[in-house]
Amino acid sequence: MRHLMFRRAFLGGMALSGAGLVAARLMAEAPKPWGAPGPEIAALVRAAEAQVGVTRIYDPAYVTLDYPGGDVPRDRGVCTDVVIRALRDGLGIDLQQAVHEDMRAAFAQYPRRWGLKRPDRNIDHRRVPNLETYLTRKGADLPISAQAADYQPGDIVSSLFPDGQTHIVIVTNRRSPDEQRPLIVHNVGWGARIEDRLFEWQITGHFRLTPALIAGMGGAVRDQA
Repeated sequence: MRHLMFRRAFLGGMALSGAGLVAARLMAEAPKPWGAPGPEIAALVRAAEAQVGVTRIYDPAYVTLDYPGGDVPRDRGVCTDVVIRALRDGLGIDLQQAVHEDMRAAFAQYPRRWGLKRPDRNIDHRRVPNLETYLTRKGADLPISAQAADYQPGDIVSSLFPDGQTHIVIVTNRRSPDEQRPLIVHNVGWGARIEDRLFEWQITGHFRLTPALIAGMGGAVRDQA
């Protein structure tokens, strides 16, 4: 959650030396370059972009939600709601239920900055630090980088504003006019928008939902448009 004004080849040869093994490991771990996303990531990005023009209001109000599958009215929300709706609409992953169940199982692993003594299924999934914790616990975290090529379509990126407020965005397969940076979908205060603002704030988390992780979270492509 955040305030209205403010918002990671082939190697030839029959045998590899020690240095070659290190190089192979680093290549395997490095983010792949941009390319056509697979169906899961394409569905995730489509579902994020589909919120543009629908969610027009930034509204951080606490709301009692249905469970599971609860949501605030689609014309409003915060930065986390962009991620929640994209995963739910595109992949059938309900972050409300997923975060709530994980917090019930491992409450001590989550931030305590809001004074909670137990999970709250109405708000926990709508807080950036909780999403960072959940995605890290799922193994989706990647190194933080200042290189645009390290950010692929569908990546989820969290940031910190100068005032200490947090933000979260989804990377698209669109590029900036100079072709140097990926555009993001986010709600920074004026509803869901596609903008060239990935590196505008301090990046604090970089997450990637691979097809294996998506399947492990019970997800599958839903948005075929």
